[in-house]
Amino acid sequence: MAQLINGKAVAELLRTQLTKTVAAMTVKPKLSIIIVGDRPDSASYVRMKTDACKEVGIISEDLRYPATVSQSELANKITELNNDPEVNGILVQLPLPSHINESALLELVSIDKDVDGFHTVNVGKLVQNDPSRVLPCTPAGCIYLLDHYNIPIEGKRAVVIGRSNIVGIPVSLLLMQRNATVTICHSRTQHLPEILKQADIVVAACGRARMVKAEWLKPGAAVIDVGVNQIEDSSRKSGYRLVGDVDFDAAKEVVGYISPVPRGVGPMTVAMLLNNVVLLKQRAEHINFSQQALIEE
Repeated sequence: MAQLINGKAVAELLRTQLTKTVAAMTVKPKLSIIIVGDRPDSASYVRMKTDACKEVGIISEDLRYPATVSQSELANKITELNNDPEVNGILVQLPLPSHINESALLELVSIDKDVDGFHTVNVGKLVQNDPSRVLPCTPAGCIYLLDHYNIPIEGKRAVVIGRSNIVGIPVSLLLMQRNATVTICHSRTQHLPEILKQADIVVAACGRARMVKAEWLKPGAAVIDVGVNQIEDSSRKSGYRLVGDVDFDAAKEVVGYISPVPRGVGPMTVAMLLNNVVLLKQRAEHINFSQQALIEE
């Protein structure tokens, strides 16, 4: 039976640490969140983030716009936030309506306030392993969980399923920079079960419910499940429940460590967002603060 990687509990420990750091600050960090339209999922994510900010003492503001907002109005607001010394982090909640150019807006966010680590300069710094980089939240949370449970990375074979710019590519880079031998798999990868059988570490981020079967996994491997998928469940009031990209119930009988869905990577993503806001506040005040040191604790 695998040891459960309890992301919810680990995130709570990190939040406690961040709460102490923020409490010692004379001026509290501030996060500005831009949300467009009335998508229920986006509203839920933003509410989760603002509640987390409040818990640790970070000031947050929701800047809400109708779905018909223009590109120029959003661009002007981002420029205004960039120039506001009281704002330490800017988050543009995705997805945006189809008439908005997402990448152009994300490029407008100052690299000094880019809490998501999506700006191409921060992406380039990630590729170069530059210590001044801002790490994207979900990949950083995956590495934090591996370190918290003392799961070795150096010299191990890691397989990442998914090649998105948000999770798959950056988590692959972080694993490689920790001296893992990394294979990136995707929808066109051949012989995926055979590849996974060799993996000491698996990060599943393909967005397909229970795609990864227990018999594909190496006994004793560590599995980080990033997927969040809805499946029908008539026993639930909502009519559905959330599952990951890995067949959790079967896989837990084979592997050594596994993160559940929910209460796995999700809470760590929010905790790493808070961490980035604090990091950028301390950088703005020229306080010596190492994100990498915090991640490797």
